[in-house]
Amino acid sequence: MMSVYYVNGAFVDKDDALLPVTDLAILRGYGVFDYLRTYNGQPVSLDANVARLRQSARLIGLGYPWSDGEIAAIVNETIQRNGYDESSIRIVVTGGSSPDNITPNGEPSLIVMVEEMQPYPDWWYNRGVKIVTANIARLYPGAKSINYIPAILARQQADADAVEVIYSTETGHVLEGTTSNLFLVKDGTLITPHLERVLPGITRRTVIDAVKVEFAIKERDISLDELYGADEVFITAANKRVVPVITVDDRTISSGQPGPVTQRVMQLFDAVTYGVAKQV
Repeated sequence: MMSVYYVNGAFVDKDDALLPVTDLAILRGYGVFDYLRTYNGQPVSLDANVARLRQSARLIGLGYPWSDGEIAAIVNETIQRNGYDESSIRIVVTGGSSPDNITPNGEPSLIVMVEEMQPYPDWWYNRGVKIVTANIARLYPGAKSINYIPAILARQQADADAVEVIYSTETGHVLEGTTSNLFLVKDGTLITPHLERVLPGITRRTVIDAVKVEFAIKERDISLDELYGADEVFITAANKRVVPVITVDDRTISSGQPGPVTQRVMQLFDAVTYGVAKQV
């Protein structure tokens, strides 16, 4: 079945979803997006994702004439028109066409892309994964921009068996993944980089809210050496959920197996996301 997308006021088949070649997303990489998934068919984090989309547009000076309610209604309609059991949803706002190929004309484009959710392999969650670090950073970390050149470069340089690349700084601190947030566990405490230099991940926030009744949480700078010496490490993302990490840059983390805190975090996160969806 071909997916149905929303493009600037119309619901169209995926193959008919078009933008003008003069759109600033194409000419200048000017645009923002947000991503979420459904749980039991429900987009449980939609309000938070739409709010972050609006904030991303504000941070890069991109026009945003829609209300949060209008965006949410379009997303829900697109989900319903596709009818997947579980959906992967991408909301994109671009700069629109420009008369001089650089100045926004005040008419941004809105696209909602819905695909069938494709789960990651079970072994990621049962055995854990490898991640690597790269001395590179995103432009405007608080905005979810469509400019993913740093992420693409980082992934091109990464080991083939690494599932994610973590950005690091010249001062030896780790930040976030190309498409995920980073957590480590030390002496039973969850530690994650503060939001001054990383994207405010919706899944990151969901994890913090879900586990704070059982675990202490600190948001602060994390050094690369501290990451190597962690008791446990995991990454979070909307499409990945909570993924245990057992190797960082060819360094084995602790016992080399998903730890008990990470496994409990996974349970609490799934209880919140799938549990909330069941109540909707």
